[in-house]
Amino acid sequence: MKLDWKTCGRVGLCAFLLFLAIRYWGYIDTLVPALLAAATPLLLGCAIAYVTNILMNGYERFWFPKSKKTLVKKMRRPACLTLSFLTVVLVLLLVIALILPQLIDCLFVIADLIPNAIRNVITQLEEWGLLSDELYASLAAIDWKAKLEGALGTVVSGVGNLLQVVIGMVMSIFGGLVTLLIAAIFAIYLLASKETLARQFTKLGTRFIKEKQWERLTHVLNVMNDSFRKFIIGQVTEAVILGLLCMIGMWILRLPYATMIGALVAFTALIPVAGAYIGAFSGAFMILTVSPVKALIFLVFIVVLQQIEGNIIYPRVVGSSIGLPGIWVLVAVTLGGGILGVLGMLLAVPLTATAYKLLREHLNKPLPTPAENNDAEATDTVTPQKETEPTPPPAVKKAKKKKKSS
Repeated sequence: MKLDWKTCGRVGLCAFLLFLAIRYWGYIDTLVPALLAAATPLLLGCAIAYVTNILMNGYERFWFPKSKKTLVKKMRRPACLTLSFLTVVLVLLLVIALILPQLIDCLFVIADLIPNAIRNVITQLEEWGLLSDELYASLAAIDWKAKLEGALGTVVSGVGNLLQVVIGMVMSIFGGLVTLLIAAIFAIYLLASKETLARQFTKLGTRFIKEKQWERLTHVLNVMNDSFRKFIIGQVTEAVILGLLCMIGMWILRLPYATMIGALVAFTALIPVAGAYIGAFSGAFMILTVSPVKALIFLVFIVVLQQIEGNIIYPRVVGSSIGLPGIWVLVAVTLGGGILGVLGMLLAVPLTATAYKLLREHLNKPLPTPAENNDAEATDTVTPQKETEPTPPPAVKKAKKKKKSS
């Protein structure tokens, strides 16, 4: 690489910026979280727009594709956009309606069963001879329900004034709703003018980025978009299949909370690998409040269902679509969950699939031959050209001939 003034200037600028970043890191550490917090509605709107765009594209393919009427073409985008948002909202409301009421009932049942469970444990320990008669008599005389209510009152009083707690909850809920509303409005703007934004982004990139670099950047973005789109479609399909199989199997086995646990398993199955286990253990704990034997049957059923899902459903629906081996899915979920929690689990798999595809493309490219390397070096080197005298015009040529003849 030849050193010129431009290269030296770039190196000097990078070193100066690095010095500023190290020198004022405290200010940057404060500024970056503030900027991310301010941009949360916009980032959430981009995520909503990306997921909703998948639905909108599907609706647009079925919205009178062969019609040539102007009104139909003008109504295609607004109608499909409205249908997409309505679909997302209805699915969320359906999941909440299936899970929340029975979950509240289950919590009340657990609160009523805890005192009896404590008494049963004390009795069992006394039968095994692990408790003395005096200790057993003192423990049996305790009103465990009153003790639990007193402990709950202590926790509530420790949190603070009830009015302050309610006001804080209302303010947090109101802030979340405002953020969600701004994100939804921003997503609507993005989806309504996505072609214009793509055209402007392309024009901006081709103006300020070199052609080869722009081609590489667009290729990486296309691979990433393909990985995220296939991952979302495959994960949602796999979650719906798993939830339906869980609900049908629980109906056949006559287990309680079949609809709620099926919806819960489907909702948590959106998290790769670990999501279905989270929903399964939550469902087993709920069934345990009704019957320990049925909870054991449910755990055996979930283990069998997970084997079917892991060996048949997931490789066919998700694994083949994103093109990522199972071991790397597990690595991505583990690392992503450790860094960003549930959000990291959702983002890590498609990002790892993108890196895996790009690396595989690079490794599968044939190595250039020595002749191709020589040709590339020859095209890079500039051959000096000899200076040629400019050709005189025809009038000058005629004048020179006349002088010679004379």
